[in-house]
Amino acid sequence: MPQPTKGARLGGSPAHQRLILANLATSLFQHGKITTTEAKAKRLRPYAERLITKAKRGDLHNRREIQKVIRDRETVHRLMHEIGPFFADRNGGYTRITKTLPRQGDNAPMAVIELVSQKTVTDEADRARRVAGSQRRRPAAAAPAAEQADESAETPATEAATTETTETAESGTGSATEVTADRNAVDEAEGSAAEPAAEEPAEDAAASAEHTPGSAAARTEAEETSGGPVGPGRES
Repeated sequence: MPQPTKGARLGGSPAHQRLILANLATSLFQHGKITTTEAKAKRLRPYAERLITKAKRGDLHNRREIQKVIRDRETVHRLMHEIGPFFADRNGGYTRITKTLPRQGDNAPMAVIELVSQKTVTDEADRARRVAGSQRRRPAAAAPAAEQADESAETPATEAATTETTETAESGTGSATEVTADRNAVDEAEGSAAEPAAEEPAEDAAASAEHTPGSAAARTEAEETSGGPVGPGRES
């Protein structure tokens, strides 16, 4: 069982109240604004805004829900194709209540309830801010993808350059080692060939020194030769 609303009822019964609200909503959608008592305007405001929310959805189910309340087909058509799309970018607050002078006779408080027919500066600013924010987010979302693509493109080139540098360094090291080994072998060969060459000149020098005419060895041989045959027991 639905919970009854608090406060005084409009009319004599709940059915009468529903019919009053339906007729007020129909008049509001037909004319855009109506003048009624303040109590009826406050009760009509959420009732009419729920119908506008259903009209914004625009599907068949919500159209039939509206037709249960509003029996005028032209009003339903206007609500579905004009009023609903007009408030597509607005979340609530479709109506406005303005208090007026009391009614003459019973001095009842009166008010004017109307549909908001103009978009405020705040709504336009909010919409522009949302559009600008969405446009800023799109390039920001595309930038990481581009950076990842650049990194993936640069990685193979970097790896190839590193591999070439490593191979070059290894080949350079190997060639340097081979050159050093060749140089050591040449030095050893030259050293082995230089040692006999150094010894031979020494022997030749000794031999030449022995056979030099003015040397001590030459004088000794001359004395032996002169003294031997001529000795004391030999006749001259």
